[in-house]
Amino acid sequence: MYCTEENKKDDCLTVMMESLYKTVDFVGKHRLFISVNGYTERTKETLAYHDVFPYPTVIWNENNLGTAEAINLCWKHRNPGEHCLKMDEDIEVYQYGWLDDLEEIVNREPSIGQAALKRVDLQESPWNESPLYKSQLVMLPHQPGQRWLMVEHVKHCLGSCVLHSSALLDKVGFLRQPLHYGLDDVLMSARSILSGYNNVFLPNILIKHLDEGNTPYQQEKERVAGEAWEEYQRWMKGYVDGTIPLYYNPFE
Repeated sequence: MYCTEENKKDDCLTVMMESLYKTVDFVGKHRLFISVNGYTERTKETLAYHDVFPYPTVIWNENNLGTAEAINLCWKHRNPGEHCLKMDEDIEVYQYGWLDDLEEIVNREPSIGQAALKRVDLQESPWNESPLYKSQLVMLPHQPGQRWLMVEHVKHCLGSCVLHSSALLDKVGFLRQPLHYGLDDVLMSARSILSGYNNVFLPNILIKHLDEGNTPYQQEKERVAGEAWEEYQRWMKGYVDGTIPLYYNPFE
């Protein structure tokens, strides 16, 4: 997360934290890590307010490491067999148990590497004519007594709220991106598919993207992502032809 007085992310953080504590069981099931690339006094107050049991583990970075490397500091604490969720600080979820649903998806179908919640502004659908955005609805394997689960197979899971399976992370390691912002989710989705896994959305759970994208911060993110495009294409080519390893571990 990266909060400044200018980008108004503190407003999003407050809503997101309340959303998490209302919809996720942090007492007996899940752990919460927060990697902070930038903060204000209000950021510290918000995180201190939630510093009760169950409390988050907060990683205070000395400078802006960028999205991927900041998240990697959280994933570094992953236990064997543990799945990892990447969630932006500007997402609100309304339905209790959504994280359990994502974990059930990857546990029930081991071929799924990424399972994500789907924002309403995305283009993927079974009716989209573009090969990039055309999706397929698939019923998960089912045993008597289990609830029926349907997922949407896609090429790319937008990185707003994505669960990465333990099996995928064992094979590809950590997030990677050319510069501070953008393309980490696209690259991870590609690495997932090239490693033999599927990427899916769970489209029936409503989430809200809180950031309206009208601050100079958003414009700066888009500029940086644009500058990284050439390097992104080189990495993609390298992943496909095998000259760049799919596995990445900055801590080795």
